[in-house]
Amino acid sequence: MSQQVKIKRALLSVSDKTGIIELAEELEKMGVEILSTGGTQKAIKDAGVHPVSVSTFTGSPEILGGRVKTLHPKIHAGLLSRRSNEQDVETMTELDFKTIDLVVVNLYPFEQTVARDDVDDATIIENIDIGGPSMLRSAAKNHNDVTVVVDPGDYKTLLKEMKENDGSTTFEFRRKSAAKAFALTSRYDTAIAQYFNSGKDASEQFPPKLDLGYTHRAGLRYGENPHQQAAVYIADEYNGPSLLKAEMLAGKELSYNNYGDLDACLDMVLDFDEPFACVLKHANPCGAASGENILQAYKSAYESDPLSAFGSIIGLNREVDSECAKLLHETPFVECIMAPAFTEDAFKLLKKKKARRLLVLSDILKGMPKGDMVLKPIRGGMLLQQQDDLTTDVKELKTVTKREPTEKELRDLLFAWKVVKHTKSNAIVLAKDMATVGIGMGQTSRVDSGFMAVKRAGDRTKGAVMASDAFFPMPDGVEVAIDAGVTAIIQPGGSKGDEQAIEAADKAGATMVFTGHRHFKH
Repeated sequence: MSQQVKIKRALLSVSDKTGIIELAEELEKMGVEILSTGGTQKAIKDAGVHPVSVSTFTGSPEILGGRVKTLHPKIHAGLLSRRSNEQDVETMTELDFKTIDLVVVNLYPFEQTVARDDVDDATIIENIDIGGPSMLRSAAKNHNDVTVVVDPGDYKTLLKEMKENDGSTTFEFRRKSAAKAFALTSRYDTAIAQYFNSGKDASEQFPPKLDLGYTHRAGLRYGENPHQQAAVYIADEYNGPSLLKAEMLAGKELSYNNYGDLDACLDMVLDFDEPFACVLKHANPCGAASGENILQAYKSAYESDPLSAFGSIIGLNREVDSECAKLLHETPFVECIMAPAFTEDAFKLLKKKKARRLLVLSDILKGMPKGDMVLKPIRGGMLLQQQDDLTTDVKELKTVTKREPTEKELRDLLFAWKVVKHTKSNAIVLAKDMATVGIGMGQTSRVDSGFMAVKRAGDRTKGAVMASDAFFPMPDGVEVAIDAGVTAIIQPGGSKGDEQAIEAADKAGATMVFTGHRHFKH
């Protein structure tokens, strides 16, 4: 096994031209002969570098409209030949082939092409890179003698490595770089396979083999508890709104638990079109509200349960202005605030508390993407399901009591129904004036969730509405709410105990509507 390998000849062929000119200039200064193709060759040549075309190196022209450029024995022999193997050395000498010591390649933008709205199948097929992955695999396999770099972010590291080692690279660097190359080709092939497996038939959403690509983003101080190690990874193929695309404006690094809470927070704010704010603890809402503006929405959300809001995560779906920032700043101990934007004055005020994390994610304004899939790991396996993006229209509601709900009750019922979707089962949400007033969640008994919600709401239960994420098997949960002053109830229906629940509502003059579907969140 060789340790340091001198780089005398490099092949540069990249789709993403970020940093390639600067890299080529530095390599040429070090006396490295540069081979290149197509657009890469033109870019570095126009910048004053003197590359040798791959066609000149191989003696073969590019053919088939560029489909065949680097698929040539001189290229792959130059990458795969073992410098310490006498037979390989003799073969290379007999054939007058030359070794290639460095490969800098990134691939056709297949995933970006698939994500475009205006793209057809033929264009997608042409963006399947063949020569690039072949070179990466050859170079990575022979990393004992060849350096392979796939990430423009690693160019400076490569140059530093070479400058510190007289134009050479160490085995440790080559091994690590080879791992990145194989990870890239694996993800690339997975994306292609998923495209070919995709279709309009719902049954095709679940392929026979699930290959997932995630890239290490950062190590975390610890996991759920200090004795657990943890890290965060980013999904390579996800293009929708993601917490991992948020910009950290202020505050210390996020913890494992922060990520979990913020992700639940993001799900909520994406689900509302009108100005909306939510306050979360342990991935559960303790307050949520819509309003005419973001200040009103946050004020109502916080007032839902100020006690539970201590040490909370706050999400907003509108730019935070100075008035809203003042109220946020006065809120005792907030872990994180996430919004699509902050005005300059709002940011100046909120960053004064050094421990408070401020995150900006403009994608919040795009709303909830449709058709996302949700992964849930289990020991030794993975569960996969469609996200719960079902929306309920007022026309779909079925009134099952003698009294019809008023327009105000209907607005509050639909609001509470959307909030209960983001609350851990068993879940009961009490709401009034488009704001929660009491939430009961995560109980093994639905009636216990009702007791919890009523207790937190107190006198505010009078005139409130109630949402239940699943049906009431017995009338006790309904009776708890009605006795406390609830006037309207929304639930899925479908229980053997429906008639008793309806009877309890009718007896109190309350109204009840069925949705026909539930919103469990486990």
